[in-house]
Amino acid sequence: MGKIQETWEERKGFRLHFIPTKKFKTNTIVVKFRSSLDRETISKRALLSSILDKGTINYPSSLDLRRALDYLYGAVLSIDSSKKGNNHILSIRLELPNDTYIQNESNLLEDALNLLKEIIFQPNVENQSFPDQIVEREKKNMVAKIQSIKDDKMSLANMRLLDIMFENDPYSLHVQGYEEDLSNINGKNLYEYYQSMISEDEMDIYFVGHREVEEIRTLIDDLFSRSVSSSVRSVQENNLSDQRDFQKVIEEDDVQQAKLHIGYRTPITFKDENYYVLQVFNGLFGGFPSSKLFMNVREKHSLAYYASSRFESHKGLLLVFSGVAPDKLEQAETIIDEQLEEMKKGNFTKEQLEETKSLVKSQISETFDQAQGIIEVLYHQVISGKRISVEEMIEKIESVQKKQVTNVAKQVEKDTTYILTAARGEK
Repeated sequence: MGKIQETWEERKGFRLHFIPTKKFKTNTIVVKFRSSLDRETISKRALLSSILDKGTINYPSSLDLRRALDYLYGAVLSIDSSKKGNNHILSIRLELPNDTYIQNESNLLEDALNLLKEIIFQPNVENQSFPDQIVEREKKNMVAKIQSIKDDKMSLANMRLLDIMFENDPYSLHVQGYEEDLSNINGKNLYEYYQSMISEDEMDIYFVGHREVEEIRTLIDDLFSRSVSSSVRSVQENNLSDQRDFQKVIEEDDVQQAKLHIGYRTPITFKDENYYVLQVFNGLFGGFPSSKLFMNVREKHSLAYYASSRFESHKGLLLVFSGVAPDKLEQAETIIDEQLEEMKKGNFTKEQLEETKSLVKSQISETFDQAQGIIEVLYHQVISGKRISVEEMIEKIESVQKKQVTNVAKQVEKDTTYILTAARGEK
């Protein structure tokens, strides 16, 4: 895996993160814009993530932009939006060959950064408006994406579970946006919002590759400096209250395989000391094929087509997913409940604990074997306000003891069961 060294500094209107490495034959630049999750803006931000790669002032069409990327030896551009806790993140990524491996090519990185700057700060705009033809086309594409989630019943069940658990919290907002919001969006008001995003969002720039920090600092300072009119560094996270009644919601749809998804609350997030204990707990409970959920719900009792768990690093949220025959829902939920009780009682062996710790460490190592993975883990630290090296992460995993895992298990409380089943299915 190798040692990961991050240098970061406050620059004019952004934070610059520099991760020097000779490990990759590519250089990766990622620019992240962060704002609070807000129903009034989330559909515009989702739409922007598909508008910004459709052309710039000098490359006004998608074809022109693709040719410019091809000229940069096949550089790869991607733009998307996501949420971490109550933060909405718009990420612009550019990966290109390291020009130290290309003969007689010394300006590739500078040319790439100039193009990236143009994509972000000089999009294709006509009369202070994004071209209506492009906006309308991308609105249709956005509707198709939203509909595709409704067609993917596992994704739909997960979305509905979060809708219910976080009914009065921004975390329930759909990162892909809302179809009903699109009729009020046009090229002009979308461009107006884009301008506010560019000037007001928290902005982080990451560079992973083989370069000197002074060179990167100079290049990026010249191209990306900006005046910032506000800040979102203190986004309020409203973790689920301990004083909540358990709720169970059953909805019907055209499904053959019922979806049994369960949400649990926990006080543990990325910034807490017990975060790495929670990682091990999750691995034992449902994170790996050797976990209790997989071995008991799926393998031993053959009740589920899939059974697993994962947690959200910034929200105190643990989720269990399972696909179950409609007539086996009650039995499957009972066995899932039993597996959590087994964890609270410490009914797992030392060998299982050590195997899970090894799997978690391997997972971390694999993440740090990719430039994008390095950036995402380091960005978790920006959002949480807690910095930790990869070596410290591994040490914390290695030091996890059985008693710590059982103590964490006792802090995991069942909050909501959501069932998506066939019409006239078991109630």
